[in-house]
Amino acid sequence: MTGRNPRKIYSPADTLKTAQQSRIEEVANESETRFRLVADTAPVLIWMSGVDKLCTYFNKPWLDFTGRSLEQEFGNGWAEGVHPDDLQRSLNTYTQSFERREKFRMEYRLRRHDREYRWILDIGVPRFNQDRSFAGYIGIAVDVTERKTAEGELLLLNRTLEERTVLLQSREELLKIFVKNVPAGVAMLDRDMRYLQVSDRFCKDYSADSSQLLGRSHYEVFPDIPENWKEMHRRALEGEILRAEEDQWNRKDGTVWVRWEIRPWKTSSGSVGGILIFAEEISQRKQMEEALSGISLKLIEAQEQERTRIARELHDDIAQRLALVTVELGRLRESPPRSKSELHERVGAVQKYTVEIANDVQAIAHKLHSSKLEYLGVVAAMKGFCKEFGEQQRAEIDFRNSDLPTHLSPEVALCLFRVLQEALHNAAKHSGVRRFDVQLREDSGEIHLDINDSGRGFDVSASMHSQGLGLVSMRERVRLVDGTIEIDSGPTRGTSIHVHVPIASQHLAARRKAVLPY
Repeated sequence: MTGRNPRKIYSPADTLKTAQQSRIEEVANESETRFRLVADTAPVLIWMSGVDKLCTYFNKPWLDFTGRSLEQEFGNGWAEGVHPDDLQRSLNTYTQSFERREKFRMEYRLRRHDREYRWILDIGVPRFNQDRSFAGYIGIAVDVTERKTAEGELLLLNRTLEERTVLLQSREELLKIFVKNVPAGVAMLDRDMRYLQVSDRFCKDYSADSSQLLGRSHYEVFPDIPENWKEMHRRALEGEILRAEEDQWNRKDGTVWVRWEIRPWKTSSGSVGGILIFAEEISQRKQMEEALSGISLKLIEAQEQERTRIARELHDDIAQRLALVTVELGRLRESPPRSKSELHERVGAVQKYTVEIANDVQAIAHKLHSSKLEYLGVVAAMKGFCKEFGEQQRAEIDFRNSDLPTHLSPEVALCLFRVLQEALHNAAKHSGVRRFDVQLREDSGEIHLDINDSGRGFDVSASMHSQGLGLVSMRERVRLVDGTIEIDSGPTRGTSIHVHVPIASQHLAARRKAVLPY
């Protein structure tokens, strides 16, 4: 036994103490993990510092904002992003509050990841351990640039108003000047709903002259004001601010859609002197939204019809013809040919029939997607389509083109290709002729596509309002690439379709997902 270290014996109390310490450490680690998860998903910038004034933590939104790493921000590294004009003032506030263990609030400009300086409101609060010993600071910061900009503009406006107050007799007169010149539909009314002032835009929107409105009652000028709007006026006169992004006004000559806001204005004594009505007619926008909704519905219906057509072709035609191939192959096995020549003849017949089926399947697929467009470009794809379509329809298609730019965007190329497909399908089906002219060219930074025939023609206006989707689809495709389409047709004088699309458009990338899906 001599020379051996005696084994240390732990008492139950020691074991319990060790377990408690482990549990405390585990809870602390879990707490810190939860804090970091919350901090990294918080919509604010968060930082922490230790007792030595040096920063020890920044959450993910802070790092995303500055575009810097934790290592670069640690300690006093964060100060490198503060605007030089704000740095010393911010450090003085931080140091003085730190020494006094006081909460502080400061604003400074911090450089964002794109090198732009943004105004930051930073609020720091001292933090303490469980034993109340000082542990450092934790801070929350938010971007207040818009508020600071607004404050600056308001300060400038106030300065201007103060200068003009010398010439004006009252706050009400100043408000009238504002209402008269503001570039929006605004009306200023007193507590009896009589017009005190109206903007030029308000007069233009409602086809009235200010001399016809001032002094008159709002309800006299517009006797068809809805009752619920009158209630809104009463509430605004009591001090409320009310607004509606869109509201329906059923007038005798039709329905009008309006976006409005009503707010009280106050006299120099602080009492409500009347209301301000901000109004914008949005009927045209509503009509466009409804039209777009109708187009979307037609597109969905067209997709379903196309799927049904393809399913029908596959089931009623392709599947039946494949079944016949299967039957013929079965006959070859059950009743082998008696001679080699008979074998070649029967196998050749099956082979020819199979090739015809493959060609028809390829034609169906070609209507959905053109690989030539992707790999060879729009000119080769259009030329190939005209050739194949002409052979299928037993028609003559004269395709002419000039050199096009190689940087033509995929969106523009697909648009032109689909318009060509739709136009030729319509012409072959309805024109009554079997000769069509197609020209593709570049001129003045635009791509021009012309499709002409000398057939029976049609009423363009009537076709646009019919249930068919062809012309609507073409117009929508061209609109999505910032282009225009002109369709000229009439009974007995043929049809001419002219499309011109800008080669480059700043909107195309944003609209990539909006391109029609088929």
